[in-house]
Amino acid sequence: MTSASENTDNAQWGSRWVFVLAATGSAVGLGNIWKFPYITGENGGGAFVLVYLLCILLIGIPIMIAEVMLGRRAKTDPINGMKLLAHQAEASRFWMLLGVMGVLAGFLILSYYSVIAGWALDYTMDAASGAFSGVTAEQIGQSFNEGLLQNPGKLIFWHSLFMVLTMLVVARGVTRGLEMAIRFLMPALFILLAVMLGYAFSSGSFMEGFSFLFSFDASKLSGNSLLIAMGHAFFTLSLGMGAIMIYGSYMPKKASIGTTVLTVGLLDTLVALAAGLAIFPIVFANQLEPGAGPGLLFVTLPVAFGQMPFGSVFATLFFLLVTFAAWSSSISLIEPAVAWLEKRGYKRLQVSVVLGIACWLLGLGTVFSFNIWADYKLWGLNFFELLDYLTANLMLPLGGLAISIFAGWIMKRSTVQKEIAFESFAVYAMWTVTIRF
Repeated sequence: MTSASENTDNAQWGSRWVFVLAATGSAVGLGNIWKFPYITGENGGGAFVLVYLLCILLIGIPIMIAEVMLGRRAKTDPINGMKLLAHQAEASRFWMLLGVMGVLAGFLILSYYSVIAGWALDYTMDAASGAFSGVTAEQIGQSFNEGLLQNPGKLIFWHSLFMVLTMLVVARGVTRGLEMAIRFLMPALFILLAVMLGYAFSSGSFMEGFSFLFSFDASKLSGNSLLIAMGHAFFTLSLGMGAIMIYGSYMPKKASIGTTVLTVGLLDTLVALAAGLAIFPIVFANQLEPGAGPGLLFVTLPVAFGQMPFGSVFATLFFLLVTFAAWSSSISLIEPAVAWLEKRGYKRLQVSVVLGIACWLLGLGTVFSFNIWADYKLWGLNFFELLDYLTANLMLPLGGLAISIFAGWIMKRSTVQKEIAFESFAVYAMWTVTIRF
């Protein structure tokens, strides 16, 4: 069998910073801008944020380093990569199932992620037409629920369009597709988020939003809050779903894994906190409920846009950039599956079309969760909620745990040290303890 270091036929990012942008693009998406603010609102604010940050630092970053290391060592897709690495470590070939679970998790997440991203596409068009001008929170809420969520035809249209946009990028390959898209999408997102943060600062309720996000009240935490915080740390860093492993396989050999991952983790966390600081002042300024659930982004912000000068312009740009953030993440969710089938001899274009259609079909279950299937529940969860819980709270943490075990206990120490190449042995020792225990 060919060793990992000899598998040089794999595509590669143009530079370390392209990998940083790509991994950040995978991490920064709806999880930061849509999901983080509303789960923070539902779980009491600052105490939840602290737990989340600890999960990022003590669990997310060490596992991300391990996952990038596994990807760069194997230089192939997660399924074949884990099979190869298990062989090198003289371990059971069943470790390949870790790759299988990651690829499957990314596929399942994209099926509902595409539907939510479709909401942003719809709002981009509404904003461009001036639909938010002078509207109240009640009017926006009614429009969101009755005009969008309860309209399966409309949801299917936007879900379909977003899936087409995703697969168009993936079908073009790493250099001409993923890298070109990332170079444009990420800087644009950062600029727009800075603009929104500036507006929130001038809203009059910035300190109230700041206090909500950073004040500590442990009484508002529950056991479920801890699980949600850990699950979201995996979700927002794209861990355990094969995305970081496949992106790591495209990483230049000379790039420092530790420094690069820390940069990605820092950027991802800053975006999540900035999104919270941009949204919660607007929530409080308009006497809205911070724990409003998944519709928080799509009910609160339009109210503010409708009242600010040039609101239609800012709203159009913002929801376009939310779409861009979702787009940069979605391509990483499906890339592991595409890469695996491509390694089996199928053409990338054919694979992209087939997987795109399969993911679109599964996404219809999420579409119907908000309307015609709303009353059909399993364990109290509809189809969308069940998929979200299964992936974010179970599959991703389990995948991360398996990565920790494999990198910390199964791989040969010499191999790990050589691949990660920490400049300080103390840092390496600290990472080893963290990843093992």
